[in-house]
Amino acid sequence: MSGDVKKVVLAYSGGLDTSVILRWLQETYGCEVITFTADIGQGEELEPARRKAEMLGVKQIFIDDLREEFVRDFVFPMFRANTLYEGTYLLGTSIARPLIAKRQIEIARAVGADAVAHGATGKGNDQVRFELGYYALKPDIKVIAPWRQWDLTSRTRLLDYAEKHQIPIAKDKRGEAPYSTDANLLHISYEGKALEDPWVEPFEDMFTRTVAPEKAPNEPTYVEVEFERGDAVAVDGIRLSPAALLTRLNELGGANGVGRLDLVENRFVGMKSRGVYETPGGTVLLAAHRAIESVTLDRGAGHLKDELMPRYAELIYNGFWFSPERRALQALIDTTQDTVTGTVRLKLLKGSVMVVGRKSPHSLYRHDYVTFEEDSVYNQKDAEGFIKLTALRLRLGAMARGV
Repeated sequence: MSGDVKKVVLAYSGGLDTSVILRWLQETYGCEVITFTADIGQGEELEPARRKAEMLGVKQIFIDDLREEFVRDFVFPMFRANTLYEGTYLLGTSIARPLIAKRQIEIARAVGADAVAHGATGKGNDQVRFELGYYALKPDIKVIAPWRQWDLTSRTRLLDYAEKHQIPIAKDKRGEAPYSTDANLLHISYEGKALEDPWVEPFEDMFTRTVAPEKAPNEPTYVEVEFERGDAVAVDGIRLSPAALLTRLNELGGANGVGRLDLVENRFVGMKSRGVYETPGGTVLLAAHRAIESVTLDRGAGHLKDELMPRYAELIYNGFWFSPERRALQALIDTTQDTVTGTVRLKLLKGSVMVVGRKSPHSLYRHDYVTFEEDSVYNQKDAEGFIKLTALRLRLGAMARGV
């Protein structure tokens, strides 16, 4: 096996799993390992990852700030579709994987690596997302997935290996190995430990991005989000870059207990999984985007988007970001956003997000048509013929049944 791979680029977080993988790659393949750590807003100091990689003998270390690219080219396009997987999940983990895969392949080309490696388990979705990205961008790349190859088949064995090789092990507030988490600028997820029982409520001290809704301020926070062609560009009148804007919405949402989700989801590999998520800024952004579309999108276009959204969400969840069908759906979705410009006012209060105002220079909302007062633009008698023609097939069906 040692001769198969000479140089591998590892997606490296600096955590327990990928640190063990780094040492295992060195021992198993006898190869050079290049580490790549993406700063996508996980909120952690990344220099410890660099120091740990250096301690483990890595000579080439890439730490890239991808926050703006992440929000601009991945999060925002996804939010143009109002994307939710299985009705609730804002796809915080899923949408980060294609960017990591893309940059990992770019590094592999630059350093002449013949393989890439990741720390996703053989039970989860991320192995699929990473590898579909790798193969879409470099069809001949060799992929190493240690969780599908080694004999470290439990958390206990992993910890034993780390202790044997003097790899530092993080502890949580209870002095235990922490929950399995994934974090970026859009969200943080928690899995494992007590959460594996879907009846057990999460411990409050687990949450890091939101205050408990019952402990949030008793007075509402009002926020205005401005959009241009479907993308948010300003908060409370201040124009911000994509990453800075999402950061600001995270602060506002988190302070008001917005964005917690306890979900049992259907993994692509076939099993059900329980996860807990915090997506404060994304929850606010989704409500705001739907609100600005409510006054700017034609009914047919809006309903078509809603019909296509579950398919689009499933493609992202399952790892098909680089597929032809996702690109085709994105082109259609983006076309609908030409007039999605304007401002939405929202009220945040104790975990809730309420839309309380929306305005747009392209608004299709016409007061003179919808008013209950007297108007001169709508003839109510026209509705009679419309209703009779619409009901014709129902009347014919009833007659045929002898009603």
